[in-house]
Order: sequence, then structure tokens, then C-alpha cells
Amino acid sequence: MSSVVEQHNEAAGEPAQAGSGAHAAGIDMRRVLQRETHSSRAVAALIAGSLVIVLCLYVLLESAVRAVGQPPWLIDPQTAAERITALPSGVPPLLLGAAGAVIAAVGLFFFLNAVLPGRRARHLLHDPRIAVVVDDEVIAAALARSARLAANVTQEQVMVVVSQRQVVVNVRPTSGVPVSENAILHAVEEELQAMGPVPMPQVTVNLSTSGVVGA
Repeated sequence: MSSVVEQHNEAAGEPAQAGSGAHAAGIDMRRVLQRETHSSRAVAALIAGSLVIVLCLYVLLESAVRAVGQPPWLIDPQTAAERITALPSGVPPLLLGAAGAVIAAVGLFFFLNAVLPGRRARHLLHDPRIAVVVDDEVIAAALARSARLAANVTQEQVMVVVSQRQVVVNVRPTSGVPVSENAILHAVEEELQAMGPVPMPQVTVNLSTSGVVGA
């Protein structure tokens, strides 16, 4: 699957206004491409915000109940603070370990969402007029075809894995038929250069030591 985003340039108006409009269009285009190539963190932000709101509402409710002299709804905030301070005494080790694992998993989830780039399996294709975003699966299919033709093998004998910075071409040659690793590498690199993905990944060709019996 690929998507094409057109870049429109308006020439009407004064030079200063035209330059300002082009700059704004460039910023908008960068935002569109950022959104197309990076996963959204809105879900993680919504979960974090909801947890904070629920916690604040609960503390406010318990404080209000305590202020009017009523028994706590679940646990008194002061009692909860004292129990947290007294940890790990009074808590079974199994329960304490399970709670710690859950808290660590939740913290790791939000931490990774915050620090990782969150890139999707997509590449930008270089074009002076339009911005093209292509899934890595589409690129892998095109490179697999080039590798298959260069190695003179069937489709099932070639597997291509495309990541952000690397392309790995795995080829299982036909038994008794010589295959040139350099020819495959050259064909795949030539196809990759014609596409012009950004960033440009490095190509690695792996020839299997066990061949496939030809029909």
C-alpha cells in the first residue's frame, strides 16, 4: 500500500506573501509526512491522562468523605500513604512481586512510547513534485522480483526483509545451478536506487548452503 501527497505551490500574490505561503506549505507537508511515517502516541497519552484524572478524582472523593466525617469509600488517603511508606512489611511477598511486575510493565510501556521514535514500516520515495509514502512490504516485493530474476529462481526461493536501515535478501538456489551473489546484489541495489527510498537502506545478500531440487 502506498500513499501520494501532492505539494501545491501558489504563485499568486506579492513575493513576500508567496514566500511565506511556500514556507507554511513546507511545514504542513513535513507534518503530513511525519504523521504518515510515525505511529501516533495519542492512545498512550489518552491512557496516561485518564489514569491521572481517575487517581485525582479518587483522592478528591476520599478527601471530601474524610472532611465530612464519613468512613472512607475504599481506603483513607492517610492510611494508604502510611501503608505505602511501611512497604514491604505487612504484604505477602507473592502479592508484592505481582504488583511490582504490573507497575514495572506499565511504566515500561509508557517509557518506550516516550523515547522510541515509533516509526512505521514505511519509506519515503524521492520525487521532486510529490511526496510518496510506500509500505516496506511493497518495496520488499519489488526487490524480491529483481533478486529472483537475477538468480533465475522461483518466487518461493527468495525472501526479502526490509527495515528502516537495511535490506536482507535470502536466496535458496536451485541445486546444480550456479548463482552469483554479486549479480543479485547489483540487481537489488539498482532497483533500490531507482526507487530512491529515504533513508536509503544497505543491502545484504544471504545465499543458502542447501539448494532446492529443481522440477
